[in-house]
Amino acid sequence: MIDFRYHLVSIVAVFLALAIGIVLGAAELQGPTYNLLNGTTAKLQNELGQANSQRIMAQEQANVGDAYAEAVEPTVLHNLLAGQKLLIVTEPGAQGSVVSGITSAANDAGAEVTGQVNLQAKFFDTSDTTQDSLNQINLDVAAHAGITLDNSETYQQQAAQVIASEILVKSPGSSNGITAGDTEAATMLSAYAYAGFLTTSGQPATPATLAIVVTPQTAPSDGSSDPLDLLLVPVAQELAATSAATVVVGTSTGSGPGSPIAVLRSNNVANQVSTIDDADFVSGQSVAIEALAIQLDGGKPGSYGFASNGASAVAPSAAPTPAATSSPSPTPSSSKKANK
Repeated sequence: MIDFRYHLVSIVAVFLALAIGIVLGAAELQGPTYNLLNGTTAKLQNELGQANSQRIMAQEQANVGDAYAEAVEPTVLHNLLAGQKLLIVTEPGAQGSVVSGITSAANDAGAEVTGQVNLQAKFFDTSDTTQDSLNQINLDVAAHAGITLDNSETYQQQAAQVIASEILVKSPGSSNGITAGDTEAATMLSAYAYAGFLTTSGQPATPATLAIVVTPQTAPSDGSSDPLDLLLVPVAQELAATSAATVVVGTSTGSGPGSPIAVLRSNNVANQVSTIDDADFVSGQSVAIEALAIQLDGGKPGSYGFASNGASAVAPSAAPTPAATSSPSPTPSSSKKANK
């Protein structure tokens, strides 16, 4: 029988040999190895410092550009949407700063923001119980308002059709059978709100000529289908069909492949609505208003923002101008100045 001391001596011998090998190896390779590692570390630290400097500079440039855009926005947008009313529609997760920025830009352009319709997560829920509830509201409201629903459409698209038909018009003063402050439109919105499909703020029942949809613009990290992707297209299509102009905006941070705006841009509905993927910047908010003005003037919808996100241009190539107004007849003094 092997004595325990034999095992103990063997284990000690193994660890002693290992320690001697490490010491000898370190002594042999210490110079070249240390120099190589030290040089590599210094190089990586230098590259990291340069990258940080470039990042800081890029951020400073972006801040300066946004500050400039904010300073000139009132002048650039002045009266572009004079006399128009704007409805803002948000999807779940839409940034409040984007909504407030769009509101400010619209006011600078002379438009009145009637209110917001905030679609809730339940609106995009495809479970049988939720779908049955949404379908029943659609049928009830459509029957009361005399709207014929397309049975080939999803219940969400039918709901968008009902909502758009009740609160959007093609031009100021025109009517789809609705009037300002129409109690029927308010009742319709209340029905969807009571069931948890949306919330409202302001006076969205007031007829509006323009619509802006604010999407959070995110792509599922697991590669699955996002309900916002699947339903943004038909919702935007319904709003565009009833309004004078519709724009969909999102933010620059989550606008890669698979995002709602990316899906919309690959669809034929992109020929009916303009898209802006950088509305988290003041410049993008201004472009959203310009896109509405271009469509009002008979121009085509555009895709604006970052080229890496699929946009065709940063902004409209020809900036829109306010509609011409009749100028007063020249006074005698102005005539004299003209003759000098």
